[in-house]
Amino acid sequence: MRGVIETAWLDATAQADLVRRGELSPSDLVEAAIGRIEAVNPELDAVTRTRFDRARAEVAAGLPGGPFRGVPILFKDLGCVAAGEATSFGLGPLRELAWPVTSYLAEQFRAAGFVPLGRTNVPELGTTVTTEARSFPPARNPWQPGHSTGGSSGGSAAAVASGMVPVAHASDGGGSIRIPASECGVVGLKPTRGRVSQGPLSGEAWAGGVADGAVTRTVRDAAGVLDVISARMPGEPYYAPPLQRPLSLEVGADPGQLRIGVLDRPGGGDYLDDPQCRAAVTGAARLLESLGHDVAQSAPAAMFDQQFGGHFNTIIAADSEATFQAFERLLGRPITEDEIEPRNIGYRRAGQALGAVRYLQSREWIGMWARRMASWWDDYDLLVTPTLGAPPPELGWFTAEGPQLEGWRIASFIPYTAQFNMTGQPAVSLPLHWTPDGLPVGVQLIAAYGREDVLIQVASQLEQAAPWDQRRPRVHA
Repeated sequence: MRGVIETAWLDATAQADLVRRGELSPSDLVEAAIGRIEAVNPELDAVTRTRFDRARAEVAAGLPGGPFRGVPILFKDLGCVAAGEATSFGLGPLRELAWPVTSYLAEQFRAAGFVPLGRTNVPELGTTVTTEARSFPPARNPWQPGHSTGGSSGGSAAAVASGMVPVAHASDGGGSIRIPASECGVVGLKPTRGRVSQGPLSGEAWAGGVADGAVTRTVRDAAGVLDVISARMPGEPYYAPPLQRPLSLEVGADPGQLRIGVLDRPGGGDYLDDPQCRAAVTGAARLLESLGHDVAQSAPAAMFDQQFGGHFNTIIAADSEATFQAFERLLGRPITEDEIEPRNIGYRRAGQALGAVRYLQSREWIGMWARRMASWWDDYDLLVTPTLGAPPPELGWFTAEGPQLEGWRIASFIPYTAQFNMTGQPAVSLPLHWTPDGLPVGVQLIAAYGREDVLIQVASQLEQAAPWDQRRPRVHA
């Protein structure tokens, strides 16, 4: 690398700017990231598969002149497939399965100039909130390696938090961008439904609940990355409302005085309610008031409807079984129950037993419930909640009491995230709080449907008022 420029803690925007100015080359950035992965990953197991030689060859052949030319990135080992390369979805049987097509998302990352260096660790099929798959080593939290990274984008969040890469692909079906962002102390923006294409292999997943995006260190990177991966592809089942201008122009823009509702605890006794999560929201509310916003205790009345969880799980079960069947067709053989985890055995069996009418009834219930949720944004611009019910738990906590209680522990941990997958609204987790023993705790902001611009404006205000970029995790080889 030319000179002595330390890139590990620069965000993607800064790294790309160094390349544009000729101070570093794409090869310099890629080699620095490879060295960082080799030094740090053995302690964290955030990266499960590398493609270093292919990345070097792609740089040597010449990269597109996109806004992030030369910036290294990691793809989550779930979705964002590339033709001829393996993507396991956290499943041992798929460990070496090469995919026949390249996703539109992977194409857009590459067109922007990003250089993919490998794949990040995920839980099996992404159906839990910690990255501890039976077929792969657990991903470890950079702040305290005995603790969970969250999931399902846990490897991506750990890689960004530990300085391996400035940006990593992530996806979110019930909180899977925001959960690991909270637990690893990074920024996790879940886009509006339909903002980022899932084509060509998928029209929608989890009844439209799944959204692709990224985890980043800064708000400006979250905005810039979404700008380059949100091209409108033909034939989509639906499109997000168009934004008035690129999100990168919303960073630092004045949102004016907003009406913001705050919810600092869940509306039921079955959810975790850690005082550190409430403290995180209290601090965020004070900051927002100091920035001139009108802040009040308020949230949608339908948010904790007791029927939501059952209908959400019906959708997951149906989608999981359909996905397993698609994998079996690619493999040319069945995936047996002794190859997968008890949680996914349960989803498979439930999906197989599910009739079409019952599935459609759950989708119908979710649709009517989403209208009740959306009406709250007639009077408010943003909702602020904890991202999670508790700080990062120790590895093994979710399954410590056996398969029978695993589902309850998962549900108890995420009082605030899955609702906004089913409403399709954009939401972001910001690293605004740390526990006394040094674990990050995220604060979630949710905007009205299609209003990522408002999220970015307010998130950048908070980032400037309470900057987190100088915090470094304990893993810093």
